[in-house]
Amino acid sequence: MPVMMGVTRNLMIRHTVLFKFRPGISWEDPRVERAEQITRALPIHIPEIKNWWVGRNIAKRENAYDLVLQGDFADQEALARYLTHPEHQRGVAAWRELATWVVVDAEIDPESFQVRGVESTA
Repeated sequence: MPVMMGVTRNLMIRHTVLFKFRPGISWEDPRVERAEQITRALPIHIPEIKNWWVGRNIAKRENAYDLVLQGDFADQEALARYLTHPEHQRGVAAWRELATWVVVDAEIDPESFQVRGVESTA
């Protein structure tokens, strides 16, 4: 638990995943719709998820990813339980043949909306 200016902070973990469709895969593929549904429903099945957001990309740039998810977890242990949860593993299996992905797990301060020391202007 970090101390900032004499105040102890409880940092959370923000789990961010960016998905990029494999060649030949698009939103019209019914398997993509099913994988997205599984992903959006994860908070129903996994109590460790504190906050959850899933969004489709609207940019038409070549380097853009197709889907993003962000989930907040109390700590690394909660994130570890999420990662091994059968429903999460079901989602991984659904996406594996459809997309590749990159992951960032960052500590955040939920009281000040800081991510790695960068203050939010929101």
